Amino acid sequence: MPLDDNKPKYNKAKLPSRHVTVGPDRAPHRSYYYAMGLSEEEIAQPFVGVATCWNEAAPCNISLSRQAQAVKLGVKAGFGTPREFTTITVTDGIAMGHQGMKSSLVSRDVIADTVELTMRGHCYDALVGLAGCDKSLPGMMMAMVRLNVPSVFMYGGSILPGRFKNRDVTVQDVFEAVGVHQAGRMDDQELHALECVACPSAGSCGGQFTANTMACVSEAMGLALPGSAGAPAPYDSRDAYAEASGRTVMRLLEMDLRPRDIVTLNALENAATVVAASGGSTNAGLHLPAIANEMGIDFDLHDVAAIFKRTPYIADLKPGGRYVAKDMFEIGGVPVLMKALLDGGFLHGDCITVTGKTIAENLAEVVFPTDQDVIRPTSNPLSPTGGVVGLRGSLAPEGAIVKVAGMSNLKFTGPARCFDSEEAAFEAVRSGAFKEGDVLVIRYEGPKGGPGMREMLTTTSALYGQGMGDKVALITDGRFSGATRGFCIGHVGPEAAVGGPIGLLRDGDTITIDAAAGTLDVALSEAELAERRKAWRPRGHDFNAGALWKYAQTVGSAEKGAVTHPGGKAETHVYGDI
Repeated sequence: MPLDDNKPKYNKAKLPSRHVTVGPDRAPHRSYYYAMGLSEEEIAQPFVGVATCWNEAAPCNISLSRQAQAVKLGVKAGFGTPREFTTITVTDGIAMGHQGMKSSLVSRDVIADTVELTMRGHCYDALVGLAGCDKSLPGMMMAMVRLNVPSVFMYGGSILPGRFKNRDVTVQDVFEAVGVHQAGRMDDQELHALECVACPSAGSCGGQFTANTMACVSEAMGLALPGSAGAPAPYDSRDAYAEASGRTVMRLLEMDLRPRDIVTLNALENAATVVAASGGSTNAGLHLPAIANEMGIDFDLHDVAAIFKRTPYIADLKPGGRYVAKDMFEIGGVPVLMKALLDGGFLHGDCITVTGKTIAENLAEVVFPTDQDVIRPTSNPLSPTGGVVGLRGSLAPEGAIVKVAGMSNLKFTGPARCFDSEEAAFEAVRSGAFKEGDVLVIRYEGPKGGPGMREMLTTTSALYGQGMGDKVALITDGRFSGATRGFCIGHVGPEAAVGGPIGLLRDGDTITIDAAAGTLDVALSEAELAERRKAWRPRGHDFNAGALWKYAQTVGSAEKGAVTHPGGKAETHVYGDI
């Protein structure tokens, strides 16, 4: 995206970086920039934060530094001065199945906070954010709308699928293979062979799990360049998108087009539509309300669920379907999915994007390919309603959420088996201490009660590996991974730690789940629930100091996105206006 001419078009006197670069009293500040090799001309230009979640924690982050260098070239081409910095990531695949998962959701808000603090502390004028893991994508987008300086989001790209026994595999297959191994149907050698080939490259988990779901969201909301979410991480074409993202943020500075001009209520609805149509992760039900909170927009779990209910499921992606992110990229990527939805009347086409054009304008030249079956037209969906469903009822007055993509039976009734931690539930699953038809209840794993609202992929994968995935149901006030499939209901609210109905359950209580009707109920009267509530006492946990303690003091309900601050409604100033 070349600039019109070679003359900068920015008024430094109106940019945040004037506070650290302009005037005699900023001589000490400028001396630091000279120390880093900047010229007078570079100091006089806009400062652009290039934030990445690069680290050596997992393959989803490992290519971000490379792509950041390409972003910086684009910023320089647009007469900006890039300032690269990094923030944390907690990678779910490695944090899964142990106490480390308590850090995962917490990291989303820490990422948003640390990007905010870096931008504020150094008075950067614009932001390009690169992220590749489940919580780093929403965390980076939350920071963008919170700061409200011109911003472009860039996904790090998905991993390539592995090959095992002549089929594509992902890390989901490895998690489920653990259950097969526990059931005695896979030996040590075969499990080892699978683990060695399942993740063959850099990049985020390859199915429509949380990372790829939120990458689709970045394009649907208009914060990312069209097509930028598609290419796998190892592909050189990602670097071209990265450079274009750097050039684009400089154009946004000229236009003074900011994230809150782009991420409107209609844009959030577009994002929820794309999640539903792709059979995306239930975690979007947390992250979209959290992004909305940054701007003070009312958009909670129930608003997301209403959109899920009216959206056809059209992308046949794992874990419920057959294909991975690379397959969708090869038939045109997220723009093809959005084109199908726009043509079907399911998107707000007039939403502005970082290109300076509307969604409809961006998609005008996109032709829906008919020689593929990865994405269907909305006239011939996999199912008429979205791949993710919201639930509400006597067991979940504040709501819950379930991914139904790939499921044939949408109703389940059975007796409760209650566990007060993931470890207790997993031990019961591992040892076979449950029956077909049970509803396994995993509680005290919510935002406050965990603390940290753990994902439960280890438990659900073990069930599928044992061949029990469609013969029991699970409900939790925690979360289920984007790679989860089956009757697994998460985000049940109010959570057990604050006295929600899930904390009042006893073994044998009859629970009824109806994903078609959108209900989650327990066969107990209000009087019985009230009587049990009198006897209920808060349950302690072992995290009474440090970051997890701090998170538990501030985090709100899953219904509103498990946010940790009041958001846009409480603002008296926005950083972008200083």
